[in-house]
Amino acid sequence: MASDTVTVPELGQGIEKHGIERVSPDARSHVRIFDNFTMWLSANLVISTVALGALAVPVFGLGFWESLIAIIIFNVLGVLPVAFFATLGPKLGLRQMTISRFSFGWVGAMVMACFNVAACIGWSAVNVIVGGQLVEALSGGAVPRWVGILVIAILTTIVSIYGYQYVHRYERFAWIPMAIIFIAMFFIAAPRMSIVPAPAFGIASVASFVSFGGAIYGFATGWSSYAADYNVNQPEETPARRIFWLTFFGVTIPCILLETLGMGLTTVAAYHNKGGGDLLAAVVSPLGGFGTLLLVLLALSVIANNIPNDYSLGLTVQVYGHRFQRVNRAVWTLIGAVIYILIAIPAANNFNSTLDNFLLLVAYWLGPWAIILVVEHFVFRRGKYPVEAWNTRSKLPVGWAALVSMAIGLVGVYLGAAQSLFVGPIAALFNRPFGMDIGFELGVVFAGIAYFFLRRIELRSAER
Repeated sequence: MASDTVTVPELGQGIEKHGIERVSPDARSHVRIFDNFTMWLSANLVISTVALGALAVPVFGLGFWESLIAIIIFNVLGVLPVAFFATLGPKLGLRQMTISRFSFGWVGAMVMACFNVAACIGWSAVNVIVGGQLVEALSGGAVPRWVGILVIAILTTIVSIYGYQYVHRYERFAWIPMAIIFIAMFFIAAPRMSIVPAPAFGIASVASFVSFGGAIYGFATGWSSYAADYNVNQPEETPARRIFWLTFFGVTIPCILLETLGMGLTTVAAYHNKGGGDLLAAVVSPLGGFGTLLLVLLALSVIANNIPNDYSLGLTVQVYGHRFQRVNRAVWTLIGAVIYILIAIPAANNFNSTLDNFLLLVAYWLGPWAIILVVEHFVFRRGKYPVEAWNTRSKLPVGWAALVSMAIGLVGVYLGAAQSLFVGPIAALFNRPFGMDIGFELGVVFAGIAYFFLRRIELRSAER
């Protein structure tokens, strides 16, 4: 790139030209602070959020009230890092994964970028699977699921390629029809919903509660690695408190409401053994042709959820180094779209298991990563960053403290993970043979404590 800093406001039309370059305070042209709310409201007011809530009763075996409590508590916990990291966008003018360099250093940030690229691709695959299910359902099987996946991915990629301005223009209004549709679905199904009694209290029920909470946490905190990407063009003096709360409620409101709706739908006898798009298709089937129209709109809602994944994927790849930065972000976005399409089509046949396992895996790495950035901000930098050094390797931390702490955090994840294919030794102690998933809790604690001490050693070594 000609410069590490964008100094001219990008007000023109067409594909966004810059990528992870720092946006100079003089070049900030995005003044709609309420976009911090609508961006995340639209991204979460989608069918994937309903599909997640629908796992509570049939997959985790929880009762109604236990599911609701887990939905509220773990959403709040998961969104806190998202809202905090969002405040760094206007403050620093840097994209989220680029900010990782101030903790992980040049090489460590590249490692974390690999994790984030995998998350972006995985989220995109899960989302288009749900949309493809709806397309197949509304066509009565005439349109194969893979065709729906392909169409939705293409529409998503078009908006993502054009960049920041177009992302916000789309998300600013995408939530409106979705809100109307989900309200209508609630009134259609509510009379047949029931309060599922809680299972007998014991270690098994506690394990299910915590494990479902891990999936909820993973969905909510999944935005933390993108958070600053969508307000770097806002003025530097934008109040951090307003950004925090607009982001916080932009995620928590749709997540809590739609996950509760999804959980409630699974209590209706007519919808048993249905999940994802098939579940929503069953809800609107009594409406005939109008119900088909609603399904089309619901399938298109996936676009709002996938746009952040696709756009941030292109930015994240540029964190790999100067050579990757020279390639336009839009090219990396397009390549990522091709990859997740190839993953989504074969994975669509085992959707509930795919969603459950993937959401928990997302929570695992993001927990240790986020706590390292939080400790760096509050303990070691106290909110002050040498932003001019963001793209100069020699001026960044070596990053070994963050990488070692991340590895220690992942050891905690290993000890506390409870997956269908693997149960960690500590997780297994609580509920054999299935385990209680406390992987992200242990990962956060282990990484946070390790970084608190190791970063001090790294700083002392740098001073010598």
